[in-house]
Formats: sequence, C-alpha cells, structure tokens
Amino acid sequence: MVWLQQSDYFDPDNLDMPVIGIAAEMGQHDSGFHQHDMGQLLFTQRGCIKITLENQISVLPPTRVAWIPPRTRHRVEMRGSVGYRSIYLNSNYLKSLEMESLSTRSEVLEATPLLQALLERIAISSFDSDWHQGKGANLLVLFFDEIREARREPTLLPLPFDRRLAHLSFDQLPSPLHILATYIGASEKTITRIFQRETGMNYQQWRQQWRLVKAIELLAQNKTLSYVAQELGFANDSAFVTFFRKIMGRPPREYMAGSKS
Repeated sequence: MVWLQQSDYFDPDNLDMPVIGIAAEMGQHDSGFHQHDMGQLLFTQRGCIKITLENQISVLPPTRVAWIPPRTRHRVEMRGSVGYRSIYLNSNYLKSLEMESLSTRSEVLEATPLLQALLERIAISSFDSDWHQGKGANLLVLFFDEIREARREPTLLPLPFDRRLAHLSFDQLPSPLHILATYIGASEKTITRIFQRETGMNYQQWRQQWRLVKAIELLAQNKTLSYVAQELGFANDSAFVTFFRKIMGRPPREYMAGSKS
C-alpha cells in the first residue's frame, strides 16, 4: 500500500505486481483523463467521487465501489474531504484466475459491510504481500466471492455525443424536452431519436437517469431531502422520495446507508 499526497504522481503500470493498493486523503482533486493497463477498483470512506468515462458518468458514495477495466480511459474528480482507496489488479493475473466476476465493461457495485472491510484490508496491504498463497490468497478468494455476489447498480449515466447536445452539463438540470428542442433548433422527434441511438434511452428516460445520479451526488454531500428535491425540480420531498424508491427499490437515506447484510 502507498499513502499518497494529493499532488503525488502514481503509475501502477510501473510496478510488476498482481495486486496494488493505494490510499489518500483528498480535497479538491481532478485526475484528468488517463488510462492504465491494470484494472481498477476504487471507493471512498467518505465524501463522493465523480467518475467520467468516454461516454458515461457515475457518482460513487462510500457504500459503492466502481470497477474500471484495464485500458479504459477515465477521469476521477473529488470535492471536499475524501478518504480515497484504490485497488489495481493486473490483467494477466485476472486471466490466470479465469476471473469472471469482473466485467469487461465499467460498472458500479453495492458494497456490503463485509466487502467494504475486504476492500479496505486489501487497499492498505503492503506491497510485499504474497497474493498467491497463504493469508493473501485466502483473502482474495473471499474478496472475489463477494465481488461476484455484489449487486450491480443502475447508476451509470450514458452521455450523448451529438455536437448539438454538447452544452448539456452534469452541473445543471437538463431542460424539459420542448424547451431543449427550441434551444437547439431541432424537433422533439429528432432529439428523441438521437438519445435513443446514442444512449439507449429516450430523452425523458435519460433526464430521469440524470436526476438519479445527481441525487446520489448531492446526498453524498449530506444535502437535505428538501434541498435535493428542489435542485432536481421535484414538487416536494415526497415526490422525490417516491421517484428514488421506484428506481432503486428503497428510499434515499436507506440507499445511502448501504446494504445491511
């Protein structure tokens, strides 16, 4: 494990190890777009992490973990105090294990208390840990079992790449379809077709997904339900809670607390 200062540069590909853990206390931080040959699991003890991929955005609260496959271009942004942890996994090592629990696509997983403990334990392990036998190997067996069973989260926001939609921002609630159509000078039908083709969702579905992911970011920043409901254009707290529960299967505060199993 390496404790990093916020300004430190670290390249896991320079180290010939099957598993590498790092930890850092971050304030404002932006990694910029980059990629590495090793796969990466990243998570946080507090605060939240915004992850931008080539055509997706996700927000990671402390009860979730993101998987970024090898050679996937991505950007990591943090605001405020974040207890950052990252585990890098050598792709050849994963192949040797015939590791099927980690997808070839980026995904967000729910982290049970046991999985959170395993993530932390591996992240702070020393560089000379033996992951092929003994305690280290046993730890990874349990870890990968938990990864395999972890619930996959529907919290990735696909991004359209049509130039007419370049002004859409994760920082501002997207306009209703009829207003967007007027703004960009395209018909509602055309916009719907673009979103369906480029995101797999129609515009209304995409806007709802935007609200979901943004809600998670705001809740991770300890914003009140009233604040989140107002920021996301809901009539009241109850409407927001109903919306969130319908998609995620539980109310916002319960979701942010994570799995109790």
